[in-house]
Amino acid sequence: MPDLLLELFSEEIPARMQRKAAEDLKKLVTDALVERGLTYEGAKAFATPRRLVLTIAGLPVRGRDVREERKGPRVGAPEAAVQGFLKAAGLTSLAEATIVSDPKKGDSYVAVIEKPGQETVAAIAEIVPAVIRSFPWPKSMRWGKASAASGSLRWVRPLHSILCTFGAETEDPEVVPFEVDGIQSGNVTYGHRFHAPGPITVKRFDDYVPSLERAKVVLDADRRKEIILADAKNLAFAVGLELVEDEGLLEEVAGLVEWPVVLMGDFEERFLEIPGEAIRATIRANQKCFVLRDPNSGELANRFIPVSNLIASDGGLAITAGNGRVVRARLSDAAYFWQTDRGPLPDLDTLKDSAEKLALDLAKPLDQRMAKLDRLGVVFHAKLGTQGERVQRIAALAKAIGELIEPQKQIGETVYSGSSASYHNDIARAACLMKADLPTEMVGEFPELQGLMGRKYAELQGENPSVAAAIEEHYKPLGPADRIPADPVSVALGLADKLDTLASFWAIEEKPTGSKDPYALRRAALGVIRLVVENGVRIRLLPIISDAGKRTLDAVVATGLRRMRAEEALLSQEFEHARSLPFAVGIQQGAKAEAILIAHRAEIENLKARQHYTYSEAQAFSTDLLSFFHDRLKVMLRDQGARHDLVDAVLGEGASGNDDLLLITRRVAALGRFLETEDGRSLLAGYKRAANILKAEEKKDGEGAFAGPADLQLIADAGLIEEKALAVALAQATPKAEAAIAAEDYEGAMAALAELRPAVDAFFDKVTVNDPDPALRANRLKLLNQLREATRAVADFSRIAG
Repeated sequence: MPDLLLELFSEEIPARMQRKAAEDLKKLVTDALVERGLTYEGAKAFATPRRLVLTIAGLPVRGRDVREERKGPRVGAPEAAVQGFLKAAGLTSLAEATIVSDPKKGDSYVAVIEKPGQETVAAIAEIVPAVIRSFPWPKSMRWGKASAASGSLRWVRPLHSILCTFGAETEDPEVVPFEVDGIQSGNVTYGHRFHAPGPITVKRFDDYVPSLERAKVVLDADRRKEIILADAKNLAFAVGLELVEDEGLLEEVAGLVEWPVVLMGDFEERFLEIPGEAIRATIRANQKCFVLRDPNSGELANRFIPVSNLIASDGGLAITAGNGRVVRARLSDAAYFWQTDRGPLPDLDTLKDSAEKLALDLAKPLDQRMAKLDRLGVVFHAKLGTQGERVQRIAALAKAIGELIEPQKQIGETVYSGSSASYHNDIARAACLMKADLPTEMVGEFPELQGLMGRKYAELQGENPSVAAAIEEHYKPLGPADRIPADPVSVALGLADKLDTLASFWAIEEKPTGSKDPYALRRAALGVIRLVVENGVRIRLLPIISDAGKRTLDAVVATGLRRMRAEEALLSQEFEHARSLPFAVGIQQGAKAEAILIAHRAEIENLKARQHYTYSEAQAFSTDLLSFFHDRLKVMLRDQGARHDLVDAVLGEGASGNDDLLLITRRVAALGRFLETEDGRSLLAGYKRAANILKAEEKKDGEGAFAGPADLQLIADAGLIEEKALAVALAQATPKAEAAIAAEDYEGAMAALAELRPAVDAFFDKVTVNDPDPALRANRLKLLNQLREATRAVADFSRIAG
């Protein structure tokens, strides 16, 4: 079957846009083909810095013919209905329709519409220009003389040519004819900008790829990445070093070159005094180069790897020399930042109040930076106050969390060996320094180093290892693949930071909506879950969320009042100024200022009213935020292979401890293992049968009609061994399950429920629940209700599928 080859050749495609643009091109074209009934065998899209390419294999020469029967009005219907039918069906008269008889509805008109399949070439000629004109570039431009017209083509950079061929493998393909803003489709492409810029005539994808290779263009981005990575590793190995791999940089560099040529440069060893992370960030950000390290010590080497887009006649000496000059200049800046950040600030006298408020030592450089951050009033969020105020909130929250997890000072393999007093002191110290590196020169230049530079500076001024580690690690985990900290001080501080973030944006109604999450609140919630679950930390979230909510709502009120009062002062000045103006103008401006002033004062009163954090507000706030944690936990557990219905069952009504995330995960795991056994599956089936019977009978007798224990005397009088056995089994198993749940022995709770299985099976096999005797019926339904209640101690079995 014929194949399609499409290439859109332009001046430049930014690296960050290439992957998505290739996928967009494939989706837009293939979707449009399928809509026309043109199915295909396979499609692939590619991107280089200058071209988007799509190849579609196995397209038919033309689409399928379509035959459709469209039913019309009955014979003798009003003329308006008949005319509407003819118009919709594309008929000129009723003579072109057929009449169909129906014994019930009588005779009616039917139009038989036959549409021949569209030629594939014609379909492509319609689809591709429409896709090009509406292509969803994040940013695009117009160019040339045509750019003066508002409807002219927009593309990411000037579009130079369009290659579009279609044909079978055994034939010469034809050029699909169309034109877009003066650019005529053809069968010509162009090679490397410098090595082979001339035109290249191609037929189909099979000869297109090798033609480009000969013209020094590697089409596949993944292959360019493989070339860069392999050559960089080989170059590093040749000089006894090791490449520091960087997937993000590799993806970006592969999008900058069509013919990758890997080189090596160097810089002076004196720059190695700068922290390795800062060296790497400098070289990565400014020159898009890789760095190397000593495989034995793990320390960075004074070498770097640039990737060129051409084969230089001098072997790349000029290219590496040019890169080296820029690298040295940027490293000189980094060295200055590193030296400056370790020195004293010149305005220490102005920082005394902030130092006293935050318990800082102004003899230490990092403390000075934290005091500066507070003194400058750097805003965290317009509605949530300054960074200094936020640090105070986090410190108070971290203290409360630290007290809760103090008995668990061993987290995983990590043990906090200090005293209780030093543990709490370390939390307090880490909290007041956690954001101190934000105003440093190094973090100002490279924001991605926040936390890490704070740790470096903390170590230099002699802070305890747990304090220094917490300053860096309280940001972690930054994503699902990022490691989690295990030091108890880091865990307390990380939880406090993330919970404050969540509570803060919940307080100002800035919750994630759909795919939008500008403040990364989903990531923060997942970070809390991972810190708790993967470290085995036992902590109840509801009281902490409530505490965080109170603090953040207080901050919202205080920040709002501060802003309102500042605006009120300005409005008062405007009001006074209006008095000095001519009468007519002054009256108008004064009235306007006074109206705004009155509105502001009303808003101030509203803010004051919010200063009292009521119990109902606390409950609503905490419950809403806790449900957000549950949603994130469900996603995480499902990604790990847990059944979604088991998560819902453990979180369902009747289950306790829903704010202890670690217990939830353990209960889900235990429930999953139980239901994989024969006892578990059989008990679930028995529960479902009991629940269905109860649901039907409660509709007749009313909800709660069968609450309370069954009458044992009635059971004895009935004389059914199976009924008595179930009553005895419930009496024995229920307290066992409840006691096991209370002791957090979930395997024991499942084992207790498993004891019910034989009695439940026998009961349903031998006992008639809806006995003609009303007393026996009601008593047996009470027995089934006891079974339902027994399982609810473990989970809500009604939410389990099967």
